[in-house]
Amino acid sequence: MNVNEVISNRAIEMLGGELGSKKPVHPNDHVNMSQSSNDTYPTAMHIAVARELSSRLLPSLQQLLNSLHRKSKEFENIIKIGRTHTQDAVPLTLGQEFGGYAQQVENGIARVKDTLPRLYMLAAGGTAVGTGLNTRIGFAEKIAAKIAELTGLPFVTAPNKFEALAAHDAMVEVHGALNTIAASLMKIANDIRFLGSGPRCGLGELSLPENEPGSSIMPGKVNPTQCEAVTMVAAQVFGNQVAVTVGGSNGHFELNVFKPMIVRNVLQSTRLIADASISFTVNCVDGIKANKENITKILRESLMLVTALNPHIGYDNAAKIAKTAHKNGTTLKEEAIKLGILTPEQFDEWVRPEKMLAPK
Repeated sequence: MNVNEVISNRAIEMLGGELGSKKPVHPNDHVNMSQSSNDTYPTAMHIAVARELSSRLLPSLQQLLNSLHRKSKEFENIIKIGRTHTQDAVPLTLGQEFGGYAQQVENGIARVKDTLPRLYMLAAGGTAVGTGLNTRIGFAEKIAAKIAELTGLPFVTAPNKFEALAAHDAMVEVHGALNTIAASLMKIANDIRFLGSGPRCGLGELSLPENEPGSSIMPGKVNPTQCEAVTMVAAQVFGNQVAVTVGGSNGHFELNVFKPMIVRNVLQSTRLIADASISFTVNCVDGIKANKENITKILRESLMLVTALNPHIGYDNAAKIAKTAHKNGTTLKEEAIKLGILTPEQFDEWVRPEKMLAPK
């Protein structure tokens, strides 16, 4: 109603009338004609979120996706050890690992796009409870078409105004997609910062860009601040997800009054993820380098390369080689020969990391 009064008074001012007189433009009779706060507010919610997703979030995620794809291509020939349960596993390429990250972001983009059709459905024309009281037939369709024309987005009138006023499932759905993206970004950022841990006493497989001094007391320290920022953004989005879910579930009878809280959190999550994606891309992902020597060193020391021997000597013999090598601090090859299970030639033929990257 405050907006109606502002518009009314501005119109009165432009027409040379007296502010506050409600003449010749009345805030309710004219500005609010065929409308109610109950249908106008959710309409504004959908417009605001749809525009932010289209103009801000999706382009930002696409930029991150493109960067991850470039890194996947750049690292496609670098073979490294995989890790499951944080323990050594069989090999893969660093490019394959980054390809997994890229797919997560690509899936996130698709999830957001999948929610847009419901977001494009507008409540305008439902007035107070969804019946359309005090509107004319065709008004809802015309206002949706005009909004679509002004925004360039394919808005339509909601097929059921009762749902559009009493529930905000479209908003909950949108934020669910945002929450999933945040979960993906948390995983990606954590992986990258752990792979970049060190430089000498961590995994040290990646070198991350140095954006600022890392410590006020430890000279030369470089911290993974961009990764840390992304994980904090993700944590905030997780919290917003709870709020949006509670808000969406609290539509009572013909109206959900949690609208301001819902849209505030959806917009905040949208903007946080968008801004974080751009910063993460420009200040981290674009500048990531592979520490090839250390990656190769770790690969050669891994006991899980023994997995390649399973088809040839069986699981039990392979496990015996790995456990003995670990106990004695020796290599797989040394123990395989010492135990009389393999010849040097057999080991070299069968344990080849480059042959362990795909189905045969």
